Amino acid sequence: MAKALVVCIGNDLVADDAVGYQIYNRLLKHALPEEVRVLLLGVGGMALIEELKGEQLLVVVDAVQLGSPAGTIHVLDWEQIPGNDLRPVSGHGIGVREALQVCRRLYPERAAEDIYLVGIEGSCFDQVGAPLTKGVEDALPDAVSEILRLLETVSSPDAPAD
Repeated sequence: MAKALVVCIGNDLVADDAVGYQIYNRLLKHALPEEVRVLLLGVGGMALIEELKGEQLLVVVDAVQLGSPAGTIHVLDWEQIPGNDLRPVSGHGIGVREALQVCRRLYPERAAEDIYLVGIEGSCFDQVGAPLTKGVEDALPDAVSEILRLLETVSSPDAPAD
């Protein structure tokens, strides 16, 4: 069983919504340990439950809107994500948040022990066919580094075994 799952959310059709898609493709170019799975989900949501297998670590990657400048990288423990704002944190955040809540209640054996969001602050979510904005594009390498840093916690020799 994989110790970590990285779920990249988004698609390459709408400007900054392509963050997850771009990160997914970059992660596939890295020699990741066997205990790490990387998955691309277009919109996340309930399909996520089927992919969860009780991993030690779940990293959700998406474009976010938290009010910071475009390209800002947020690495947040899942419990730290603002959830009561009038606007959603992520265009897919509600579906993912609800899916994880359902999983914890109905399928606790599938729920990940630790969950993090690696989000890149986006600014353009309404232009079909547009490329990533410059700030978001420039942030991709550092976001990948942050994800790899999180993955080290489960793939290091000192990490607890199953």
